[in-house]
Amino acid sequence: MDTSLEFKGFDITVENDIAMLLIDRPEKKNAMNMDFFKNLPKAIQTLDQLEDVRVIILGAKGSSFSAGLDLTALGEITAAQSDNQQNTLTSQATNSKKLYENIKFLQESISSVENCSKPVIAVIQGYCLGGGIDLITACDIRIGTADSTYSIREVKMAMVADLGTLQRLPRIISLGHINELALTGKDIDANYAKEINLINFVGKDIDEAFEYANTTARQIAANSPLVVAGIKKTVTSFLAQEVKERLEDVAMHNTAYITSNDLIEAVTAFFEKRNPKFTGS
Repeated sequence: MDTSLEFKGFDITVENDIAMLLIDRPEKKNAMNMDFFKNLPKAIQTLDQLEDVRVIILGAKGSSFSAGLDLTALGEITAAQSDNQQNTLTSQATNSKKLYENIKFLQESISSVENCSKPVIAVIQGYCLGGGIDLITACDIRIGTADSTYSIREVKMAMVADLGTLQRLPRIISLGHINELALTGKDIDANYAKEINLINFVGKDIDEAFEYANTTARQIAANSPLVVAGIKKTVTSFLAQEVKERLEDVAMHNTAYITSNDLIEAVTAFFEKRNPKFTGS
């Protein structure tokens, strides 16, 4: 398997019809930077096109699946708005268009997992926060370890989750649980995640989680790939248009509101290790 720089940030192996795609930024708890968003669709599309791959297991190296969006990536996403404040020659419309395009780029990167014709099984250990939830909700099956922790963290950063969590969760868990998690931003453990059907199985450790994922992948790979692809398409397609429309809605919302004073306060408070004081402005 070619793991050249075009897949920077990922470690990829293929064995017995099963591809292992691991996020490889453990020193940053696999926080999602721009390299991640650029290379995830490339890796997924390459594996999707390989005839000797029937199932993809998506995991991560290190102690955590993902701590979510890297704040450096957030800075790149919102840079256009900051530039507008300093450059009167650049119109607000131009900068808003750039911000909208950046949000859509990130959305499409995550959506590449759902759009893959082959089943994708997520294996989650440690923290799965913010963007990590976006990613696992785009997968077909989710396996967690006993020490895994889940949070729709964006609300604590004065943001509406905009990469797929709020659009895909309604087909996974109940509306009440979505509201509980999205409005509070609280952490939940693996047992609670299993209870509300966010994850399918809880492994006592990472080895048992991957063993379960591999067993499931082998069971899938033993079936007709044409039928497997047909099942995935049938299961996902009936909500595909609704997901697409809702992603568009949230992209428009965050284009207008993401660069709020509350977001600046959230980031400042994070680095100063204090609770933010939001004003709604």
